[in-house]
Amino acid sequence: MGDVLADSTMDAVQRRLMFEDECILVDESDNVIGHDSKYNCHLMETINAGKALHRAFSVFLFNSKYELLLQQRSATKVTFPLVWTNTCCSHPLYRESELMKEDVLGVRNAAQRKLLDELGIPAEDVPVDQFTPLGRMLYKAPSDGKWGEHELDYLLFIVRDVTVKPNPDEVADAKYVSREDLKEIFRKADAGEEGVTLSPWFRLVVDNFLYKWWDHVEKGTLNEAVDMETIHKLIE
Repeated sequence: MGDVLADSTMDAVQRRLMFEDECILVDESDNVIGHDSKYNCHLMETINAGKALHRAFSVFLFNSKYELLLQQRSATKVTFPLVWTNTCCSHPLYRESELMKEDVLGVRNAAQRKLLDELGIPAEDVPVDQFTPLGRMLYKAPSDGKWGEHELDYLLFIVRDVTVKPNPDEVADAKYVSREDLKEIFRKADAGEEGVTLSPWFRLVVDNFLYKWWDHVEKGTLNEAVDMETIHKLIE
């Protein structure tokens, strides 16, 4: 696996990330058991062999009007190109600053890094201590015949007004939505209208958690929703 020549049509930026980034391999209890390239971790061959479960995070960023920032993944993404999803979805890497367990600091550091990489949001706009880790979910989802996801995903919420300058290598579009806007996006996706498609992990969060957590965002009571003990095993 990991044959660069076999993927010579891959966008140069995505190829570099797929082969240079080392994801954190974990067991189903979120214990670190090793590391592997982003490329190998997203091959269905590796996933089906049970060797690809890795740590991930999904950021849900709200502005002061309690609107949620969504992004559409770029067309050059290897997995799930052009799907709409939550603010930022990526992986903490196998490096000291992103392996730190206390207060979920490693995952928070990774989230801050990727918000800058993908959406141009400066680190000072999203201080690591302002992320609220609400829970964890474990899911598996195919992207196409070759690629897929098998992740233990940390769900991070943050309420901040930020500067957004999307990186076109990562993001095709971005917009803030209200609850009603989001429900309309899901309706269009379910009806097959306007070519709207959604990431599987975003669907899982919306179907299982998002709207009740959105209530806590608006009430300023997010800490009441925190459950970092449970790992929710969800199937897409």
